[in-house]
Amino acid sequence: MAGTLSALARRTFSTTIRKAAVSAAEGHAHDGGSKPWKMVSILVAFPAIGLCMANAFLTGEHEERPEFVEYEHLRLRTRRFPWGDGQKSLFHNSHANALPDGYEEDDH
Repeated sequence: MAGTLSALARRTFSTTIRKAAVSAAEGHAHDGGSKPWKMVSILVAFPAIGLCMANAFLTGEHEERPEFVEYEHLRLRTRRFPWGDGQKSLFHNSHANALPDGYEEDDH
């Protein structure tokens, strides 16, 4: 019985290696590997992106801007920024980000 199992294991192992060598030689070593990922992208990722976009546009409620309070420890400028007038950060939003002396524009 042990000899039969050993022969079966040896035969299975040798045929598996032979099939892998033949498929690699023919260039079919990884066939079918991209199909599941393509299906996941189409059936899961794209609808999820669409739902997130719909949520952002349909429920785009704007919060009121907080009142400006001039605290000493906030908005310190020891050096000027190397762009623009030197007071605005690189990703400055004039509605949401205050400058050291207050907001730029009035509420809409």
